[in-house]
Amino acid sequence: MKLTMSRADLMRALSHGQSVVERRNTIPILSNVRLDASGDMLTLTTTDMDLEMREAVAAAIESEGSTTVPAHTFHDIVRKLPDDAQVELALEPGGAMMTVTAGRSKFKLSCLPVADFPELGSGDMDVTFTIPAKDLRELVDRTRFAMSNDETRYYLNGLYVHAADANGVQVLRTVATDGHRLAQFEMPLPSGADSMPGVIIPRKTVAEIRKLVEEAAADITVEISENKVRFAFDHIVMTSKLIDGTFPDYTKVIPQGNDKIVEVNPKLFTSAIDRVSTISNEKTRAVKLAIDGATMTLSAQSPDSGSATEDIEISNDNTALEIGFNSRYLLDITAQIESDGCRMTLADAGGPTIIQDTADGSALYVLMPLRV
Repeated sequence: MKLTMSRADLMRALSHGQSVVERRNTIPILSNVRLDASGDMLTLTTTDMDLEMREAVAAAIESEGSTTVPAHTFHDIVRKLPDDAQVELALEPGGAMMTVTAGRSKFKLSCLPVADFPELGSGDMDVTFTIPAKDLRELVDRTRFAMSNDETRYYLNGLYVHAADANGVQVLRTVATDGHRLAQFEMPLPSGADSMPGVIIPRKTVAEIRKLVEEAAADITVEISENKVRFAFDHIVMTSKLIDGTFPDYTKVIPQGNDKIVEVNPKLFTSAIDRVSTISNEKTRAVKLAIDGATMTLSAQSPDSGSATEDIEISNDNTALEIGFNSRYLLDITAQIESDGCRMTLADAGGPTIIQDTADGSALYVLMPLRV
């Protein structure tokens, strides 16, 4: 194998791929990036056995071939080369070493056999549809903050994506919950997605696809089977195992009997929460909302720091109520409200509260209260 390519193209592909590779690996081959030179493209593949990233970049290939080299070391070498450098990669006879040359710099990297490199991305997928990159970004951004980090409830450690019926309209819906809050977002169902199974996309996969689609302007092809999901665009293909578990019936968490409605300017609300929570207890981050007439008083106190209060104007349907929330959870939700109206639908101090954008019914958030 021998080829030459631009440092910029190689760096971009390595930056995408090396983030999949875990820093500590008990299986040496999983620390490596696979390089396949064929035609006029170099394909780079990395995997952690659960997630695989494959990207093809243009290269002037003198002789075709394949090998694997340490991903993080290779990335660091290319990162430190001059921006306009041309990089030559050459596999030495016997295949035990690969030479990386750029200008007067030369490096030799140890190689491991390609035959040892695991393959995750093969196999047929049951459902295929396309979705605009901006829509996929929104599906992720509006819900991922509510994913759980609790490994004992592994089935909550990702985004639940499925086709659903919303008042007679078929929608693609993403849901995330950690038991304290729930985030739900939906959009019209893409063509071809009507038969998709409900799947749980792991947290790491969600983070990686979000980084990738930041650069994507066109449509993303999504393929799903019972145990895998694949995202493809440009010259990038990312394949991931799905979480093997059953997502709970989240609809039972969404309260149906809440009858107290309060509306507030989300920007003023967010700023007030942020200021008052400066004083809140670091463990609970509790902020109390006292609703009375056209005023909401936000307050927080800490045995060590003192106390804080702030009043903001609200639109109220004669509700008088005191309720507490984790301020960080509340801020995560209010950050999603893009219009000038945030609607809170409450029941009492102990029941879950629904929070929505008054101008956008596609997102719904549920937040459990705290005792304050």
